[in-house]
Amino acid sequence: MSAVADSAPPPRVVLLLKAPRPGAVKTRLAADLGPERAARIYRALVERQLAAVPMEWATDVFYAPADAKAEVRAWLGPRPRMVAQTEGDLGARLETAVADALATGPGGVLVLGGDCPGLDAATLREAAVALAAHDVVLGPANDGGYYLIGLKAPRPELFRGIAWSTAQVLASTVAKAEAGACSVARLRTLDDVDTVQDWLRCERLFPD
Repeated sequence: MSAVADSAPPPRVVLLLKAPRPGAVKTRLAADLGPERAARIYRALVERQLAAVPMEWATDVFYAPADAKAEVRAWLGPRPRMVAQTEGDLGARLETAVADALATGPGGVLVLGGDCPGLDAATLREAAVALAAHDVVLGPANDGGYYLIGLKAPRPELFRGIAWSTAQVLASTVAKAEAGACSVARLRTLDDVDTVQDWLRCERLFPD
């Protein structure tokens, strides 16, 4: 790791996720594979993502729905801090989670969605190095969104007025960051898992 990263406190990692209830997660997968299998895939994706976070990094899980704390704690264990997601669209929930995480200490925050199996420990450390030298770090997803956003300070404008779940999410976010004179670093482009085709490309990573 670079000297810049070594001299800076590590970022805090935030995972936004849902309780893995059949019918409530990975609905596009569920339409083809059934809700039970889609929920099992979701559990495996999130568990892989959490395992990739360096153990010395503080980790927060922002979960939904609000009544799922015990369920999510039993699933993911004692390591992460558990926080209920706020109401509102994805932008509002991201904005609140970032502000909460940044208020806990220095080092910035990396926000993940939990469904990008290619986001490994090496890429997370690369994101930390990039965040030490930039205002915003983005991990582009092949569907036009992003699998990671890193920030050192609250940037609520990056989460407002975004057409979520469209192919314009990344481009709109970059445009807002640049309009605010933020320096932006991009990581390599990776796949999120939303469809059967996405799953088939990475299923080999999850042996039964």
